[in-house]
Amino acid sequence: MKLSHLAETLIGSEIVRLGGEIGEKIRNGEKIFNFTVGDFDPKIFPIPKQLENEIIEAYRQHFTNYPAAEGNADLREAIAAFTRDREGLDYQPGEILVSCGGRPLIYALFRSIVDKGDKVIYAVPSWNNNHYTHLSGGEHVVIETTPENHFMPSAEDIRPHIKGATLLCICSPQNPTGTTISKKDLEEICRMVVDENASRPEGAKKLFMMYDQMYWPLTFGEIRHYNPVSLNPGMRNYTVFIDAISKVFAATGVRVGWAFGPAEILQKMKSILGHIGAWAPMAEQKATARFLPQRQQVDEFLHGFRESINDRLERIYDAFMELKREGFSVDAIAPEATIYLTIKIDLVGKTTPAGDTLLSQADVTGYILNTARLAVVPFSAFGARKNSPWYRLSAGTCHLEDIPEMQSKLREAMQGLQ
Repeated sequence: MKLSHLAETLIGSEIVRLGGEIGEKIRNGEKIFNFTVGDFDPKIFPIPKQLENEIIEAYRQHFTNYPAAEGNADLREAIAAFTRDREGLDYQPGEILVSCGGRPLIYALFRSIVDKGDKVIYAVPSWNNNHYTHLSGGEHVVIETTPENHFMPSAEDIRPHIKGATLLCICSPQNPTGTTISKKDLEEICRMVVDENASRPEGAKKLFMMYDQMYWPLTFGEIRHYNPVSLNPGMRNYTVFIDAISKVFAATGVRVGWAFGPAEILQKMKSILGHIGAWAPMAEQKATARFLPQRQQVDEFLHGFRESINDRLERIYDAFMELKREGFSVDAIAPEATIYLTIKIDLVGKTTPAGDTLLSQADVTGYILNTARLAVVPFSAFGARKNSPWYRLSAGTCHLEDIPEMQSKLREAMQGLQ
């Protein structure tokens, strides 16, 4: 059957495929340390009780009809106040667009800005920029980042590609790495974008930045979140922010996300979403509008949530550092933010007890899943090269008591290699 070129060339989600395999193993009774999905076990990380109560009450009040296409006015006002209070960013409700999570907003932004053949700059590993570039017909300009820079792009990485580019994608704190962009690097990138736009002739398409800050309240210790517009007010005309309650309130299934930026771009995104119908549900919008202004409840939830996530990430990081000290070919980057930990499992070339040689990183992924029962997502699923030994580990479904057993199983699996 002949289908569209887009359908024929679109690559499915590697994370979804891997999740399906793991789900099958779990259904068959296997115990798997499933650290793949960027989601939460609600038994471990429930949404804030106040938000839950507001959702229930909104349904009881029969808020079950269509919401406004741009998002309900009360929610956009609450988001504007929340953003102003928490980040010092002054955006009006007319510069805010609500959707059912971040994905439709990212798609709408790409389709609003990127024409076929336009250059889209993004670093790898990063979440889904490769797929959205393909969906919009853009030209992929891929920057391979390194562990030395915590897998974040620098201005010098970007500079050679900036002429004629249409969209620059930055995510911080970053999925999948759990790392953050430094103030210095972001300042330099912003200065470069502003200067590049000033050099373009009148009427020419500008270079815009998508700044995905979905995890911004989830930073640990001395790590601080920075944003382009606060660092360089000249970026206001060129930056579209992507944000949501999904990750910071463990509310991935509640489906309330928002973008904010130049009103002209947001209006075009609204038109695209209007045809797709990707609105956040009415009751969840009403509940979020009522919850965000409850400063004490928000602060109390975030404090406990951050501590609980960071505790898990630190313990897993310590477990990998212990294995590294024991001489095993593993490594990790200390947690900075999000619910993710960057880990390294470098076993290509080793021979298993069954006499099979691990010839590729895919073989390593399969071996640690089948032998150590450890499920993590390779960076290749986020656009990195296929032989990258680095992985994303998600703590959103992690039971603390499982960490020592996971470490022990991984140690045993590696001890069996020659």
